[in-house]
Amino acid sequence: MTDRRVVITGIGALTALGLTCAETWDGLLQARSGIGPITLFDASDLPVRVAGEIKNFDATHYSDRKQVRRTSRTTHLAIAAATMALQDAQLDVTKIDPYRVGVSLGAGVAGLDKTVEGVMSIAAGGTRVNPLGVVSSLANMPAALTAAQFNLQGPNATVVTACASGVQSIGEGAEMIRRGWADVMLAGGSDAPILRIGILGFNAMGALAQRNDATACRPFDATRDGTTLGEGSAVLILEELSHAQRRGVRMYAEVLGHAINLDTNNIVEPDMTGQSAANTMRSAINRSGLRPDEISYIHAHGTATQANDIAETRGIKIVFGEKAPPVSSIKSMMGHTLGAAGAIGVAVSAQAIASGWIPPTTNYATPDPECDLDVVPNEARQVEVSAVLINAFGFGGQNACIVIRKTSEA
Repeated sequence: MTDRRVVITGIGALTALGLTCAETWDGLLQARSGIGPITLFDASDLPVRVAGEIKNFDATHYSDRKQVRRTSRTTHLAIAAATMALQDAQLDVTKIDPYRVGVSLGAGVAGLDKTVEGVMSIAAGGTRVNPLGVVSSLANMPAALTAAQFNLQGPNATVVTACASGVQSIGEGAEMIRRGWADVMLAGGSDAPILRIGILGFNAMGALAQRNDATACRPFDATRDGTTLGEGSAVLILEELSHAQRRGVRMYAEVLGHAINLDTNNIVEPDMTGQSAANTMRSAINRSGLRPDEISYIHAHGTATQANDIAETRGIKIVFGEKAPPVSSIKSMMGHTLGAAGAIGVAVSAQAIASGWIPPTTNYATPDPECDLDVVPNEARQVEVSAVLINAFGFGGQNACIVIRKTSEA
């Protein structure tokens, strides 16, 4: 059933820039930084002491206290984003066949906080553990519990492809609608990696920026020295076009082609020729039915690591030549949210299409000749945005790209 078209009718998001999609979008357009001192635990003895934390989040606004106590922060964020997405889409799922509504969510570290909690409870020889501790740490829990929260009994999928998870989960969710398996999918990503082990682990591999201030993450800048961890979630309501039309709701954008592949170069470093990234970008564009010159904006993976930014730049040039469209990385403002990053990227790109604004790459001061793209430096830009390519590249060599466009039916 490949003639079934898929549109985005609702968006919910929580990031270091705000507790809603609207707050996040406003922060991006203001070029505001959500990166600051870590407060989720005592990081005073760590070499990296800043991250993109979500401020003032109360999970009990979305789930009962008992469930909140038993489940991971990644799950808390997913349920909150899903709740807001359904509200934004004006979608009452109690009036839809529950077998026609599904969930496709991506995650990176997922329930790592619950794993650490369980390990620490027996580290000194203890024998008492949370009976649901192991279950709560499983990667499928955000998707399963989000579906259970709203009695969504259709397709349920969890994508765990590191930092590519969010984009891939949205692509897979759209495919489920195209196949006729569902009419509506809640699709996106959620992750909460700001843990002591997360900071120490990513820092040990040389992935984290060493500046302990709000300007630590500097994508495409010559002085970049690593990324900054962030936490967050974005869930989109994907809906079959005629289903959305019958409801008469707003459509942010249409989901076109997506592509995934594996870069076998190295589990933590990309193919520096840019060819692997280019293959994924080109495949997504080809499947979208568009030409490269019809892409208005590229939402970059843009981690601010030396290798990623160069490899991504080279990949973009392979596909687009020297006339690449504007490119920006919002990780400069909210940090790298791992499995949620791509989903947040799709959410932001849908807002760019709807509003005609492109968010900037902040903290950009020193051009890097090896990253000579139009990175929309430091200030948002007003421009007609008809189609966007969203990139997401993850550890293990996971590549995922997706194309969304403005739809005439909006």
